[in-house]
Amino acid sequence: MLPSETVIAWLLLLVNIIAVLGTRIQQTPFIASDTPTGGRNIAIELFNDLEELSRIVDIAYCVGTAGLGIQKPFLCASRCQDFKNFELVKTWNTGPLFSDSCGYIALSHPPSAPRIIIAFRGTYSIANTIIDLSTVPQKYVPYPGTDDDEDGWNESESQPHQLARSVDPADSKCDNCTVHAGFMASWRHTRPQIMAHLERLVIQYPDYRITLVGHSLGGAVAGLASLDFHAKGWNPQVTTFGEPRIGNHALMKYIDKKFYRQTQSNVSVAYRRVTHIGDPVPQLPLSEWGYRTHGEEIYISKPSLPPERHDIHVCEGDVDPQCLAGAGTSSYSSGYQIVPDADTESFKRWTLENKGVFELPARFRIWQIFFAHRDYFWRLGLCIPGGDPHDWR
Repeated sequence: MLPSETVIAWLLLLVNIIAVLGTRIQQTPFIASDTPTGGRNIAIELFNDLEELSRIVDIAYCVGTAGLGIQKPFLCASRCQDFKNFELVKTWNTGPLFSDSCGYIALSHPPSAPRIIIAFRGTYSIANTIIDLSTVPQKYVPYPGTDDDEDGWNESESQPHQLARSVDPADSKCDNCTVHAGFMASWRHTRPQIMAHLERLVIQYPDYRITLVGHSLGGAVAGLASLDFHAKGWNPQVTTFGEPRIGNHALMKYIDKKFYRQTQSNVSVAYRRVTHIGDPVPQLPLSEWGYRTHGEEIYISKPSLPPERHDIHVCEGDVDPQCLAGAGTSSYSSGYQIVPDADTESFKRWTLENKGVFELPARFRIWQIFFAHRDYFWRLGLCIPGGDPHDWR
C-alpha cells in the first residue's frame, strides 16, 4: 500500500495534467517586438529576461515528491535542454509537510549570463496551498537574529565561521515586522540545505551574480531568502512569479527599502515581483488578516498565453490600481475591468452592484490556482517535455 502522502501527490499531479490537457493553449515561440510602446511597458531586454527566468523556475518542478529529477550536468524531462551552459550544483527537497521546500542550485556559465541560480519550486498540493495561506503571522527577526539556533539554523551544517554579517546590523533592524509562519518555516528548513554550497560558490565565482527565482510559495521563500542574502552583503537579484503576501506592512516597507532603487524606467533591477491578471495568490493571505504586498510589481494584463511585450506593465508603489490590485475579470478568457481590492463589506457591495460571483476580484477566485496562477509566459508546474503537452513536437 502506498503511503497516503504519495497517493495524494500523484492524484494532485493527475489533476494538474487534466487541467493542462483540458485547455486549448497554443504556445508559440516568443518574438518580442522591439518597437517602443512607451508608458508603463517594459523594455525588450527585461521581457526576454523574465521569459527566460520563467523557464528556469519551471525546471524546479522536476524536484520533489512528484518530480522526475534533475541530473548532472543539467538534464531533466522538462526545459533543461534550453540551457546548455548550466551546471547543476545541488537539488533539495525538505519533505511533503506544510513547510516543504524544493528547488535546485545551478551555475550559469559564459557565454550565458554568469549567475549562481537558486530556483524555488511552488507546491503541488492545492490543499497545502490554501492551508498555508491561512497561517497566522509571527515576529520577523532579520538574519542572523538572536533566535537562529532555535528556528532551524544548524551551525554545524553551515560553516559558522563564514556567516558573519557583511553589513551594519543597525541597517537590518525591522521594527514591528511580522511574517507568515509557514513561509518562514520553509525558508528555515531550506537554509541548512543550501548555505554551505552558496558560501563556497560565492568565493569560487566572485563575478557571478546571485539570482533567486521562485514561483508561487517558492516566490515567498525566495523573498525571505533574499533578505538573508542581502544582510550578508551578497546583493542578490530576485524574480518571483505569483508570489503571495509574506508579511505585514512593516515587513513590506523593509523589503522595499532593501531592494528598490529608482531607475529611468521605474523598474527595480534587484527585485521583480511578477503578477498575472486573474491570479489570486499574490493577493493572499487577505489584508484583513494583516498581510500586505510590497512594491516592485510587474503586471501581465493578458489572460491567455503567450503574453507580448505590450501586455506587461511596470507598476507603481505597493498597491497600484492599474495592476493586479485593481483588476477583475468577467471570465478568464476575456478582458478585464477595474474593481477595488476591497475589504469584506466593500466586496459585498461590489457583488451586489455587479454580476455576482462570476465576476469575483482575483483574490477570491481560488480555482485560478490551476490556471492564471500557473500562466507566467508559459504554463508552469509540470516536469514534462517542453513544459506543456502543446509544446511537444
